[in-house]
Amino acid sequence: MGIVSPGFQGRPRTQEPALPPGQYLTEDFPVLSAGPTPRVSLDTWEFVISAENGSEHRWSWQEMMALPQETPMVDIHCVTRWSKFGTSWQGVSLDTLLADVDTGAHFALAHSYGGYTTNLPLDDLRGGQAWVVHTFDGAPLPAEHGGPARLLVPHLYFWKSAKWVRGIRLKTMDEPGFWETAGYHDYGDPWREQRYQGD
Repeated sequence: MGIVSPGFQGRPRTQEPALPPGQYLTEDFPVLSAGPTPRVSLDTWEFVISAENGSEHRWSWQEMMALPQETPMVDIHCVTRWSKFGTSWQGVSLDTLLADVDTGAHFALAHSYGGYTTNLPLDDLRGGQAWVVHTFDGAPLPAEHGGPARLLVPHLYFWKSAKWVRGIRLKTMDEPGFWETAGYHDYGDPWREQRYQGD
């Protein structure tokens, strides 16, 4: 006699997306920052992409708002082990911002109001994978979550999505940022649990 009776299907599978290893699901949006929250006026805010050849591309707040806007809905994963599914944002794709930038660089260093930095491969900012976002869940992005604008790179751990972003420096060589210098992983893929150097 068989151990499993005919027609037995087991427990029904959840329709929720999978969690990366070591993560737990939260409905909240925890606030974690490396320092005090900077208060940035929209009148003086700007975003600058600096190429390795010294050229700069600048956008004021009004110019950024005039660019084509996208509304990504993505899952986000923090290195402190929480994940939040289906987060809703609005902002400008890095593909749009990089379109007229002449560069042979392979790396990027995002930098923020307040002095925070984080490094990423330039390829991870292209191909519809990254945005400068200013709206969360239909409302202006609160300062504690990185407003007026933050980087959004949802396929990597959330420390790579720099809060209060003010620019990106394109680099021919990788340069570690704030947390990477302190021992966090240079890349930070949540599906490979790349939390710390050596993971």
